[in-house]
Amino acid sequence: MEDPRLYKLAKVLVDYSTAVRPGEEVRIAGSFVARPLMVAVYRAVLEAGAHPLADVFFEDGAWLKLEYAGDDQLRFEDPISLYMIERINVSITLLGSENTRALSTYDPAKQALLNKATERRFRRLLERAARGELRWVVTQFPCPAAAQDAHMSLNAYERFVFSAGMLHLDDPIAFWRRLSEQQERMVDFLSRVQELRFVTPQGTDLRVMVTNRRWINCDGKENFPDGEVFTGPVEEATEGTFVASFPAIHQGRQVDGIRLRFRDGRVVEASATRGEAFLHAMLDQDEGARFVGEIALGTNYGVRQYTQNTLFDEKIGGTFHLALGAAYPETGATNKSALHWDLVCDLREGGQVYADGQLIAHNGRFLHPSWPQPEGHMLP
Repeated sequence: MEDPRLYKLAKVLVDYSTAVRPGEEVRIAGSFVARPLMVAVYRAVLEAGAHPLADVFFEDGAWLKLEYAGDDQLRFEDPISLYMIERINVSITLLGSENTRALSTYDPAKQALLNKATERRFRRLLERAARGELRWVVTQFPCPAAAQDAHMSLNAYERFVFSAGMLHLDDPIAFWRRLSEQQERMVDFLSRVQELRFVTPQGTDLRVMVTNRRWINCDGKENFPDGEVFTGPVEEATEGTFVASFPAIHQGRQVDGIRLRFRDGRVVEASATRGEAFLHAMLDQDEGARFVGEIALGTNYGVRQYTQNTLFDEKIGGTFHLALGAAYPETGATNKSALHWDLVCDLREGGQVYADGQLIAHNGRFLHPSWPQPEGHMLP
């Protein structure tokens, strides 16, 4: 039996997030695990008068390559995927895995090579999106492996996923449009700011320059659920210490207790209480991996808990995050890397955010009343 919530999510992705138009070519990417949502999205794309292109992932391919492939095979670029990214109008990616930790025992250096093989495809997606040639969105299918990571039953995780997207509301699109208006006010303010400073009692004291950079209003158009505003900081002007509040997941590997020190924009010291070798392998994969490609403020107060899933964790209302590696070109930032790794810092226990010396957030709450507030997220 089809879950009506999946069709409701599919309609938001097609009609709101990517605004699919008749005649467009729409890539729908996901593993076999996400088949129920892929079916719903395929239907919604057809109803929009467009051409759905199913791109089903072979999930076992990654660990098979790490187990048996040589270096040249690990570096090999998939020409079909690259061709598709060059051609399509819309990309809708459905996250869902049978085993989110399948790659956790493999050599980090090999994983860096595997990551490098997707760099050109990822860069072309960002470049085409920045020019308005391609629209894209990523969402999570609520599957057992993700529920297990979040320490929830599947039923509880389904409620979490759908509530985070405000799909329990009669008109979720109206909610996302209201949030977009609130975040646009944040963007207007932050666009005039030169320096942001983040301070927490847990050890973060980080300054980033954002002069003349464009802030992006993330309102469900590229990630769903969404809820953040971000930019690309000035590449060589990040200074200070960043302490991640939660374990960071990348390529199925978990790294705990990340602590980074920046000088002249670059990570000069990096440590972790678990997974430190993997952290260093990711930082060393190319020159751009040690620079910050993104700085962002989380605004989705409907997401309150850490779930070991960056799609949700980076949106938690009352947090900020930075991404090591590749920047989004539309921000004006230029950093290039095969890496784009989001690390989240919780501001809800004494954290402060300053904009050119002015306190704009305290204890995870914005001081501007017209910006997103916890009371604005009406969860059941």
